[in-house]
Amino acid sequence: MLAVANNPQLKLARDDRGIVSAQAFAAGLLPDPVLDFSRGYPTSSSAPSSSYSAGLSGNLSALLTHSLGKRAAHAAAREVDLSLLWKEWQVIGTSRQLFLRSWYQQKMLDLLRAESALVEHGHAELLEANRRGDVSLASVNADQLTVQAVQTRRSDMELKVLATHQALDALLGLSPGAQLQLIGPATIPRISAAEIARDLAALPRRRPDLRALQAGYASQDARYRQAIWQQFPAITVGFVRARDTDAISTRGFQLSITLPVFNRNRGNIAIEKATRQKLHDAYAIRLTDAHADIEHILQGQKWLQRQHDQLARSVTTAAKAVEASGAASLHGDISGLDEVKLKTEWLDQRIQLLAIDLTLLEQQAMLQTLLGTS
Repeated sequence: MLAVANNPQLKLARDDRGIVSAQAFAAGLLPDPVLDFSRGYPTSSSAPSSSYSAGLSGNLSALLTHSLGKRAAHAAAREVDLSLLWKEWQVIGTSRQLFLRSWYQQKMLDLLRAESALVEHGHAELLEANRRGDVSLASVNADQLTVQAVQTRRSDMELKVLATHQALDALLGLSPGAQLQLIGPATIPRISAAEIARDLAALPRRRPDLRALQAGYASQDARYRQAIWQQFPAITVGFVRARDTDAISTRGFQLSITLPVFNRNRGNIAIEKATRQKLHDAYAIRLTDAHADIEHILQGQKWLQRQHDQLARSVTTAAKAVEASGAASLHGDISGLDEVKLKTEWLDQRIQLLAIDLTLLEQQAMLQTLLGTS
């Protein structure tokens, strides 16, 4: 809710919506009539009167195409409304993903800090053993590389956490230094196969971007038909009252017609028709891409779920090994270095499991947006 209300890009999109609404209002207004008036003064004194001419005319062709222009403008306004709604859905999906990313990255950072502290403590003990002559300098140097690798991973994760917080601040329209206290569970409900099949079938009626393209096509179709009507002669009809210098008054009507000899609006007709075809193709491509994007996510989730299950079993096994190593270390059956190695491997597996969990949840959030179940 905060992201939709405060996102700067959405504020600009709402301004565009106001502009298009004003354009739709303007398209609904009827064209104004034209009033002509002229007066002439004789240069000869023998003329009994001055002359004048007054007329009121209107563009009949504009009235004939008015309903099509109005239909095109209202469809364009509907297109902008639906495009705005799609942008709001995308902001909602992005905010969910950033929330999940922030939550899980912090958990991974906590584990990396624990692992870093563990290997640094083990390295300090190794240095002490080297001073006593119990281990070689080569072993110390090899362990130093391990410590540096863990520290590098910890620093990289700290940068990722910072980048995620900054992205979330920008999405919410906050200053970069704002401190957010994120609360709530980092979970996304799973969508069943039956729900996915149902939503896929209804995708053209659910997805705002697809409905926006439908509205855009309807608007362009009305413009194309308007251009076809405009190939016929432009007709202006009016009424005229006049008096000449002999004081003879006349009244009648005037009619002006554009002769469709050279132009006949063929250029505009071709442009509007080609534009309509482009919008038709854009809709077909977007619909195909939507199905493909959803299918890619579903396939990726199956693969990731298998990886998750395998790694979860490894984490359980590693946890038991770590628990057993604690007792073995007390009895001297295992060295401190081997115990540190078991614990770091267990922490690494937990971090990998969190990364898979995060990817699965981010894909689930993306699936919600693509299916229109936000």
